Amino acid sequence: MRFSDTIGNRKAVEQVRRLIDSGRLPHALLLHGAPGVPKLALARAAAQYLHCTNRHDGDSCGECPSCRQHQSGNNTDTFFSFPYIKPKNASSDKVYYCDDYFSEWNEFLAQCPQLEDYQKWLALLRNDNAQPKIVVAESSAIVRKMSLTSMSGQDKVLIMWLPEKMTEEAANKLLKLIEEPYDDCRFILVSDNAQAILPTIYSRVQRIELKPLSTDEIAHYLERRHHLAWQDAVAVAGPAAGNALEAERALDEGNENQEFHNRFVELMRLAYQRDLARLRLWAETIAEMKREKARRFLAYCARQTRENFFYNLHLPGLTYLTRAEEQFSARFSPFINEQNVERIYGEFNRAENDIQGNGNARIILYDMAVAITILIKV
Repeated sequence: MRFSDTIGNRKAVEQVRRLIDSGRLPHALLLHGAPGVPKLALARAAAQYLHCTNRHDGDSCGECPSCRQHQSGNNTDTFFSFPYIKPKNASSDKVYYCDDYFSEWNEFLAQCPQLEDYQKWLALLRNDNAQPKIVVAESSAIVRKMSLTSMSGQDKVLIMWLPEKMTEEAANKLLKLIEEPYDDCRFILVSDNAQAILPTIYSRVQRIELKPLSTDEIAHYLERRHHLAWQDAVAVAGPAAGNALEAERALDEGNENQEFHNRFVELMRLAYQRDLARLRLWAETIAEMKREKARRFLAYCARQTRENFFYNLHLPGLTYLTRAEEQFSARFSPFINEQNVERIYGEFNRAENDIQGNGNARIILYDMAVAITILIKV
């Protein structure tokens, strides 16, 4: 992982680079930010840059033996620690460490090279009934690893993902090593919730906060990684509000969004035609969705109402529409105006809340659809 491979937060990247170039990288550095803000990739890039023997142009070379080891996940002086779960049906006597999850961790990094996804990590652990933790046995293993002589003569680096998942016993076990580290030891902690880190650890690290990404930064990432057209990438990135993970998840649900778009178009056309018989069938079809999917659909409809209103006002900087959505909006948006936008938006929100409250979905949706037949011509 090179600095050039990371997404956004160029000021933080530059700050980390300067610390390494000046030989002032602290023994314990915390990279923290909200979920959906890429941080683990920066930690990996920092470790590779620290070990690179041929740095140039402000980045690791990607070609020296150390860089190749980093890129293959086999650098002998870089260790990873992360929350894990004891396997199902495991012997109660056996002690597990992060090293026992080496293949799962490499698969996780392959799936999430630039943007870490905790849900994907949980799926790889294959145990839905427990909460992953970093336990005291893992802290003992870290102390042992960091006390060994460096294999390459370079600094040893421990990258800990989600230190807020450490138990109190695990944190206390590491405390002395973080307070009085060996000269060649570096800890890089990567946190989604810095305030949840035990104070004994939090107070002893230097902190760099990573900020939510801009719409353009997320869109560029989606454009490159998923080969999207720019307009489609922006349409996905905009509603994510700086959370790149939410944007990627929305993209993973692309087939669902296409289904939602088709159902939204169908609703609005039937409402304009005031075809109450087919609207009843439409309501029954949506009601057959699972409750959470129906709620996501109604949230999508509310967002499309907002997007069409701004599109009708000719404010492209405030709209996030895919090409398919814009093709429909070019003709439909004049029907969403100052006189009805709040009431249509409110109908979708009311229906979502009523379904969340376990109301009868068929009645709720049909009632909403009938209301829209009136509002759409206001």
